[in-house]
Amino acid sequence: MVHNYYQIPGGEDTVVANEKRMLEEHGHVVILYSRHNSEIKQMSKLQKLGLPFTTIFNPRTYREIKNLIKQNQIDIVHVHNTLNLVSPAVYYAALKCGVPVVQTVHNFRLLCPGATFYRDGHICEDCVEHGLWCAVKHKCYRGSRMQTLACVISTAIHRMTGVYGKINYICLTEFNKEKLLKLKQMPPDRVFIKPNFTFESTENLQGGERADYYLFVGRIEEIKGIQLLLSAFSKMPKMQLLVAGDGPLLDEKREWVKARGLDNVLLLGYIDHQEIAKLISECKAVIVPSQIYETFGMVIIESYAAHKPVITGDIGNIGSLVEEGITGLKYKYDDEISLMNAVMRSEQMDMDCFGEKAYKKYLQEFSPFANYHQLMEIYRRIV
Repeated sequence: MVHNYYQIPGGEDTVVANEKRMLEEHGHVVILYSRHNSEIKQMSKLQKLGLPFTTIFNPRTYREIKNLIKQNQIDIVHVHNTLNLVSPAVYYAALKCGVPVVQTVHNFRLLCPGATFYRDGHICEDCVEHGLWCAVKHKCYRGSRMQTLACVISTAIHRMTGVYGKINYICLTEFNKEKLLKLKQMPPDRVFIKPNFTFESTENLQGGERADYYLFVGRIEEIKGIQLLLSAFSKMPKMQLLVAGDGPLLDEKREWVKARGLDNVLLLGYIDHQEIAKLISECKAVIVPSQIYETFGMVIIESYAAHKPVITGDIGNIGSLVEEGITGLKYKYDDEISLMNAVMRSEQMDMDCFGEKAYKKYLQEFSPFANYHQLMEIYRRIV
């Protein structure tokens, strides 16, 4: 299993930990090869100058993956994230050793250097329609033209080598598969669908006492819809909102809340996973106000596992995961009034009943038991 951790923890990290644990509990030997982007801070100036090149192909990864395969008789290389330090060199190393590769598609980076199909406050698919160089023009990766250029060159090179057509893919939804197949070199018979899953936490099993608050869990940044959410609750002073997560806009949003004297909104900052599970188990509902398609929505299935309904914008994958009036409520994703109406509607509905239906959906589609059999079928087919 191969994973490159970002500097700020995210849903991909949870997926990696969950799948490793699930496979090991079923008797498989799993070796995790990982790098962490926090390593970049400790690099020398010369090493940082070389980053654009090692992002494209890291010789260290190539050597180490080949050695791991040979020393441990690896059957499958399952890749989750390669940016920045692992690089696509992992694909070439595995294929050189004759070992099949499967890449879980956690974002849209193969099609969009920014990975989100979002820029300047709106959904954007220019790179699919007009080519990857659109991203350089708009500085789509981290607001940097040079860093975006490095991503574009990397993707273009590996498209030209044909390596993307030689590996297998796990898409988390049908929506994601349709997007991925827009790449001409992508063989449909190598693209599979398997959603993420989550374990039930001890907090969920014990059952939390319901408290009088709504909950947001995620990165505090523009694309996650944090401003839309805060603005909506600023107009609903009787509704309590807890915001759990870190991100580039955390301090700015705390100042925004403080300046308006919003006693009903509390930004908690970074919270560990166990505490988040407790917050989910006790909330009225989890709100997911994301402004992008998302490639999945881990917090949604974590809420379902805790018998909690979800209020979400009707966009992309997060919209498809929530069944209106069954496992939660949906609203027009970029409309503050529509979000407020959804919250007010939830006050008049039996959200506990929605929560039980959400839990039933979790058991059927997003539990470890259901997921293990899906993953094994994919492994069998690619081997």
